[in-house]
Amino acid sequence: MSTQVVLIPGDGIGPEVTSSAVALAEAAGANIEWIRCHAGESALESHDDVLPEETIDQIRSTRIALKGPCTTPLGGGYASVNVQLRKSLNLYAAVRPVRSLPGIHTRYQDVDMVVIRENTEGLYSGIENVITDGVITSLKVATETACTRIAEFAFEYARARGRRKITSLHKANIMKLSDGLFIRCAKEVAAGYTDIEYEELIIDAACMKLVQDPSKFDMVLCENLYGDVVSDLCAGFVGGLGVVPGANIGRDQAVFEAVHGSAPDIAGSNKANPLAVIMSLVMLLNHLASTRSDQAAAAAADRIKAAYNKTLESGSLTMDLGGRLDTTEFTDVLIGNL
Repeated sequence: MSTQVVLIPGDGIGPEVTSSAVALAEAAGANIEWIRCHAGESALESHDDVLPEETIDQIRSTRIALKGPCTTPLGGGYASVNVQLRKSLNLYAAVRPVRSLPGIHTRYQDVDMVVIRENTEGLYSGIENVITDGVITSLKVATETACTRIAEFAFEYARARGRRKITSLHKANIMKLSDGLFIRCAKEVAAGYTDIEYEELIIDAACMKLVQDPSKFDMVLCENLYGDVVSDLCAGFVGGLGVVPGANIGRDQAVFEAVHGSAPDIAGSNKANPLAVIMSLVMLLNHLASTRSDQAAAAAADRIKAAYNKTLESGSLTMDLGGRLDTTEFTDVLIGNL
């Protein structure tokens, strides 16, 4: 019996890169029935909304989705598609694995880390007020429930994957209450995981240490804003957002996505690198394997990961990575290397 998964092609290069991922899944033997849904600018034509309720309902039903990059139109009062998804489905944990890949040369070597980001509160709660002309305040929200929940997720993730250390980033020397609560909750959770090393670093010093030697970090735990910035910083160590997958995970649902933009300037030109969404597909398949004991998904994930490692190692690269392959050619090489 096939597993139903929502597919959101998205905007710009989204339909091209998600088509590549779908082709890889089929060729690798993943038994998936894709349910195509709309989100982003492309959804406005048929639904008059960037995130139609039927898309949310389908994800609630299947409990899992693969998402291409979506564009939220500037102006017009539309809220961010990504923020709406996270809030509607309570996807409280953002997971961003970052590792050095064969064939992609940067100044950094042996990077293998995971950024865990709290996804629901902090300054991204979006609570802002005009106090008087020229004076605006933004409210940073921190709750004990959310801080504890993301810390528990991080330590469970670390234990399940054999990770050795978690570094919690904060600015509690300045924001003593909100960031203080975040690290207090993390420290309390850490006490129950004596098999995993735990440390805390002030965010600015941590950024310096990351740039000096990212191989010294294993897992990084951040509140919302810090996690957004640090995860993109870390992507730069290994070649950029085009080679880094992402996931947004809640208690009941999970949405896996390429975190890069929709790149409208190259949409339709067959130049897009589909690797980030393919790597996100591998995360999705592994999630199915761990949460639903889907052995076909597990086998497909292993095959796809081995195929893209082999492809990159052989020097078969897309144009953004210094190679010559277009989207279709790169996908064909990947399928050939399964």
